[in-house]
Parts: sequence; C-alpha cells; structure tokens
Amino acid sequence: MGSQGSAGVDDRELVTWWGLVVEAYERTGRLVAVGPVAGVDLPGPWFEVLLRLLRTPGQRLTMTQLARETTLTSGGFTKLADRMVRTGLIERQSSPEDRRVTHVLLTAEGRRVGEEAQRRHVALLREHFLGPLGEERAGRVAELMRALRDANTPPPGQ
Repeated sequence: MGSQGSAGVDDRELVTWWGLVVEAYERTGRLVAVGPVAGVDLPGPWFEVLLRLLRTPGQRLTMTQLARETTLTSGGFTKLADRMVRTGLIERQSSPEDRRVTHVLLTAEGRRVGEEAQRRHVALLREHFLGPLGEERAGRVAELMRALRDANTPPPGQ
C-alpha cells in the first residue's frame, strides 16, 4: 500500500494520475500532428512557431519571445529559425529601435502553409480531443492545464 502525502492522496494514485496525463497527451498529440503541408514537413516546433505568428497581431514576434514560448533554448530556437528561413516560411528583421532585438515575421508562404496546417489541426482536434471529451470537459481540461502551466511558469528573467 502506498503512503499518503500531505494532500491525502495515496502516492501510487498520484503517480497513476500523472502517468495518465502524460499518456493521454502523448497519444493524442501524435493523432493531432498535421504532418507535411504543401510539401513542407512541419515538426511540432515549426508548427507551433507558425501558429504563434498567425495568432499575433502584425504576425511578428521577437526571437526571444518565440524561444521562450516554444520552450526552446535561445540557441535551439536560432537553429530552428535558420531552417525555417531556408525553407521560406519566416524571415528575420532587425529592430530599428534596438539592434540587439530581432523580429521573426511570416512570409507569404509561411502564412499559406500555416493557415492550411491550422485547418488540418483544427479538424484533428475536433476528432481526437473535442469528440471524445465533449465541449464542457474539453474546456475544463484546458482550464486545468492553464492553471498547471501558470503555477509552474518561472517569473520572467529566471
């Protein structure tokens, strides 16, 4: 028998809960991945960059913002950005106000590929996330995951 933590949840049960979260995320994540779009392979981080830029007014963010929001290191994001620039999906633009800041913008091709990828992703989300859970439970899952993310996000600068 497992021991009880301070919250009264058995240790084994707590490990099981977390395992279910991880398993559900991994299995569902594979099912909602969009795959190649218009001949361009879109690994998860590439798709995430395109989505974030599509959803941002002006469709541009700084390299630092994108690295932080995609949970990549600065160096890791620079390599990803290099590959996406070579593929023609994004471009870099130096900030006229601060030469240390570089913005990332969608190209016309990046917008086209990103919009098509988003359409496919939404269809897959409706089938594999919203379908099994329904609107109310899917909304609760999102709300709970937001609370977990926010509780475990370090303050800026850490």
